[in-house]
Amino acid sequence: MRKLLLILALGLVLAGCSGYPEGTLVFVTNERDGSISVIDAATDTVIDTISTGARPRGIRMGEDGKFAYVALSTPMNAKPRPDDNRIIVIDTSNGKIVRSVQVGTDPEQLAVNADQTLLYVSNEDVGTATITDLKSGQPIATLITGIEPEGVTISPDGKWVYVMAETSSTVTVIDTAKQQVVKTFLVGTRPRDAAFSPDSTKAYVSAEIGQNLSVVDVATHTVTETVPLAYDETVKPVGVAVSPDGKTAYIANGRGNSVSIMNAETLKIDSTIPVGNRVWGIGLTRDGKKLYAANGISNNVSVIDTESKKVTTTIQTGQGSWGVAIR
Repeated sequence: MRKLLLILALGLVLAGCSGYPEGTLVFVTNERDGSISVIDAATDTVIDTISTGARPRGIRMGEDGKFAYVALSTPMNAKPRPDDNRIIVIDTSNGKIVRSVQVGTDPEQLAVNADQTLLYVSNEDVGTATITDLKSGQPIATLITGIEPEGVTISPDGKWVYVMAETSSTVTVIDTAKQQVVKTFLVGTRPRDAAFSPDSTKAYVSAEIGQNLSVVDVATHTVTETVPLAYDETVKPVGVAVSPDGKTAYIANGRGNSVSIMNAETLKIDSTIPVGNRVWGIGLTRDGKKLYAANGISNNVSVIDTESKKVTTTIQTGQGSWGVAIR
């Protein structure tokens, strides 16, 4: 009996250790096989694969790192299924899907506010952005944006949400206090993503077809500079990230298969780092020392040491790596 009790106790201990390790974890959406790869940043290895049941693209981490929010839609080349259009909430301690929130049609990107009470989602097919109360799961506003909105980013101070519309080449500005559109401005052709400086005074908006990066004065929501990124015709800027000190911006060059590093003070490109094929989403660790770049055609993630500006390893993930969020 004593031996049996010891075996049962050991089983309970092992069961309690089924969660993810503490420390930095990287969550990567894989749009073609409907999964999320979980990478332990301490070893740069995949420790889990989460099945989403639909097409995952945009992913954001909650402010406290406890939950990740993932935009799902119907898989490519499949008949549209309304139930696929939702945001799932993942517990980052164990990879469990703890909630599903229905949103508008074909969500691609999203943003969540700091206290994780409001969700902002772009609805590409109908040219709107939906604001959803996360507590009730009910929409509280549907706002008109530009044509085919995709990228959605909230400023660190929580005051503004920028929604990038690829066909109208515009950014729609949502005032989060009023939950209203307060301005729309033009940027480069086919804007895809935006990142704010840590102090929320500047924003950087990538333009895939325009092959440039718009620098925006957030106080006035106006473009002050346009930085060219076309070192050749293959460069198609997509994901953007800004270092914790605000001095450096990183731009994923899409089919250019590289990541550009820009000095945010001089607006000069310091270097361009070759990575995998069709690099899309990128994410920085909290200390800014490592950047993870999702390569959608080579189905892997390039890990860049931001000090040496070199790829240190390449991690195989799922099919169609798309978005990156870091706990």
